[in-house]
Amino acid sequence: MKKLVFATNNPHKLAEVREILGNSIEILSLSDINCHDDIPETADTLEGNALQKARWVRDRYGYDCFSDDTGLMVDALDGAPGVYSARYAGPHCSPADNIRKLLSEMEGKDDREAHFATVVALCLDGKEYTFSGRVDGTIARTPAGTDGFGYDPVFVPVETGVSFAEMSPEAKNAISHRGRAVRAFARFLTEETADADN
Repeated sequence: MKKLVFATNNPHKLAEVREILGNSIEILSLSDINCHDDIPETADTLEGNALQKARWVRDRYGYDCFSDDTGLMVDALDGAPGVYSARYAGPHCSPADNIRKLLSEMEGKDDREAHFATVVALCLDGKEYTFSGRVDGTIARTPAGTDGFGYDPVFVPVETGVSFAEMSPEAKNAISHRGRAVRAFARFLTEETADADN
């Protein structure tokens, strides 16, 4: 079975990606390869950050690797928090801190439209590839739901009318930005594996 390192230690992301990819590929986390580096994310685009993380693992640890970067883009905030979504409320903030800041910034704004975007970057056999996914929705006025993570309690995808945090993991993966990007990535890996077997 092919092994790929997913450049994350976020257990929620690992679970989501393993769920989507199934048993076709063995996914290793950074801790599985004893990578405890503070990998920089200094690019000003999602694609740049995703590539930066995947290249770090490939160049220093020698593994084929993929990484993702995700951002929440809010129309009324000129696309913020965007590439800074994970640290919107400061360098050591919690998801709850980020949500509080977002809702504070959105006070009094009638335009609640937003979208989530994910870019998956893959370093495989000396080549680099990127895959993207997007989901459109709105920012709720109050958090709702207990599942999910990050901004899920306040992001309501257009397809459902309820927040990501009110959906089951399976339902979220079916329409989410990360789900769409990872499925494109998975289709590519399936094709690559089939070509290698022929």
